[in-house]
Amino acid sequence: RAVFTKRHARFHIVALDYGIKRNILRLLTNCDARITVMPAASKADEIMELMPDGVFLSNGPGDPEPCDYAIETIGALLEIGVPTFGICLGHQLLALASGARTEKMKFGHHGANHPVVELASGRVMITSQNHGFAVKGGKEGIPGAPELEVTHLNLNDGTVEGLRHRRLPVFAVQYHPEAAPGPHDAYPHFGEFLSAIHRRQSEMGATS
Repeated sequence: RAVFTKRHARFHIVALDYGIKRNILRLLTNCDARITVMPAASKADEIMELMPDGVFLSNGPGDPEPCDYAIETIGALLEIGVPTFGICLGHQLLALASGARTEKMKFGHHGANHPVVELASGRVMITSQNHGFAVKGGKEGIPGAPELEVTHLNLNDGTVEGLRHRRLPVFAVQYHPEAAPGPHDAYPHFGEFLSAIHRRQSEMGATS
C-alpha cells in the first residue's frame, strides 16, 4: 500500500492498482485528494476499512474477463454505493461487475487523436486511447447491464467509450483523460469525480 498526499487534502480516495499511471495520481492529488493505492486483488472490506470518500479503478493491460477477483470486489463496492470512477481497464471491469460482457477488438484503439462524442451534450472530445478490448453495447444500451447508461461513443467505430450508473455516483471512461503528453479535452472527468464525492457527502450529511 502506498499513500500520495498533500498537506490539507479534502478528500480520501482509494485507487485500485491494475497498472496505474503516476499521472493519474498527480491529477487526483491536484483535485485536493489524498490517495491510498491498494493492490489489484484487494477485497471490498479491506478498502472500506480505510473509510474512503471515493474509489478509483485504474487502467491496466490485457483481457478484463479473467480478472474475477477485481470483478467481485467492484460488485461489492457497487452494493455499498461508494462514489467510483474508472479508466480504461477499470471501465471494463466496472461493466463486467454490472453484468455486461467485453469483447476483443480486431485492431484495438491506439494513439492520441480518437474522436469521442458525449451523448448528452453532443460535445466531441479528442482523446488518447490504448486498449484491445471493449464493452459490448452501443447507443441503445449495454446488454445484461440495465443499470448502466452509455454516456460516450467512439465516432470512428461506435464502440462504447463511457458509462454511468443510473442510481449510484459511479462512472467510467474507456479513454485516457490523464494522457501526458496528450489531448486535454477529458481532464474535467477528474473534477466530475470529486464533485460526485462532494455531493455524496452532502447527501449523507443531510440525512444523518
